[in-house]
Amino acid sequence: MEEAARSVAFYTLGCKLNYSETSTLGRMVEERGYRKINFQEGADIYIINTCSVTDNADKKCRKVVREALKYSPDAYVCIVGCYAQLKPREISEIPGVDAVLGAAEKFRLLDFLDGFQKKAEPQVFASEIAEARRFNSAYSIYDRTRTFLKVQDGCNYHCTFCTIPLARGKSRSDTINSVVAQAEKIAQTEVKEVVLTGVNIGDYGIIDGKRSVRFLDLIQELDQVQGIERFRISSIEPNLLSNEVIEFVAQSQRFVPHFHIPLQSGSNKILRQMRRRYLRELYADRVQKIKTLMPYCGIGVDVIVGFPGETEKDFLDTHHFLNELPVSYLHVFTYSERANTPAAEMQEVVPMKVRQQRSKMLRSLSEKKRRKFYEENLGRTATVLYEEDVEDGLMHGFTENYVRVSAPYDPLLINELQTVQLNEIDERGTVAVLSASVLVS
Repeated sequence: MEEAARSVAFYTLGCKLNYSETSTLGRMVEERGYRKINFQEGADIYIINTCSVTDNADKKCRKVVREALKYSPDAYVCIVGCYAQLKPREISEIPGVDAVLGAAEKFRLLDFLDGFQKKAEPQVFASEIAEARRFNSAYSIYDRTRTFLKVQDGCNYHCTFCTIPLARGKSRSDTINSVVAQAEKIAQTEVKEVVLTGVNIGDYGIIDGKRSVRFLDLIQELDQVQGIERFRISSIEPNLLSNEVIEFVAQSQRFVPHFHIPLQSGSNKILRQMRRRYLRELYADRVQKIKTLMPYCGIGVDVIVGFPGETEKDFLDTHHFLNELPVSYLHVFTYSERANTPAAEMQEVVPMKVRQQRSKMLRSLSEKKRRKFYEENLGRTATVLYEEDVEDGLMHGFTENYVRVSAPYDPLLINELQTVQLNEIDERGTVAVLSASVLVS
């Protein structure tokens, strides 16, 4: 009788880029004959992809390992990802961990780990981050509706609060031909939307250590790919979001009117201390350009509160700046110290209680911004891509400009683009959702 294939389960912490890489690792192990199963099914092997950006990376990693061993006490546990690169030895000491792979090694885990056989001591394969020079293509196919397509990795910026250059290395990109080929492959599936992702995607174009092409060149080529209904640009730095990119999206049939643009602070003093590569005036100019060409464009903002040296005046400058900007929603991050970053050594530390109060104020502002954005969209006709996101008889999806829409559940509409009229704001829950009526053609 033929022996059953060993099973593998994955768990991903962190960003869309991590999801794209986990999905690719999953396809790699399946191609090698392993059987991919859900986390709670009790796998023979667990591969945990970690993040260094979110709070309590160590605590989260330990918890996922404990949960894995609860379902399968004898499982082989492998840790990869950003936190694995930053703290490989510490992770190897977590009870139950069998292997740790750094940034340069994770896509070669099948070569390094020799069939996932347990050893007397945990194995650690984590070279210096300078060794992570190769670009590894990745895309996620973990639901039918949308996929995250990795086009760039690493970062040459050195913001004082950030560990990503230490965890992922220097900026490097896939070739346009390779990205287009992957998009064409995705187009053969049921996926309707592709989200371009990376660490710093606006810096796209550095190949083999030299700048070869621009982000604009990439999106112009992708716009020609048949079979993908929507392309969405994930987070892009304001100084790299050029007027040419904005103008291109404004006239594109496939790239949707939605940008996520990190601000981090509305105080120029704090922006300089963060070593950001722009000032608030440039940010305001980018938002104005977008809204001039695409009045209903959705604009998301990342902002950090409680950075060292942020006074009450600095915070109020940020609050006022964001209040006046025609943006759609905020992602608010409470600053937390990261080892080996310049910000961790800065004086004038903001008390945690104050950081939390400021976060609460900006989250309240975000709710007001989202509500106003939704109100501005009432009465408009839009196209919704419905997802397998059903709650209390309602299904949900997003419009081109990232308005979350709800409608009575209809299984035939899942993963379909539907033209609707946006009628009213539903007050259920903390996030307002729009209900929609289908336009009959």
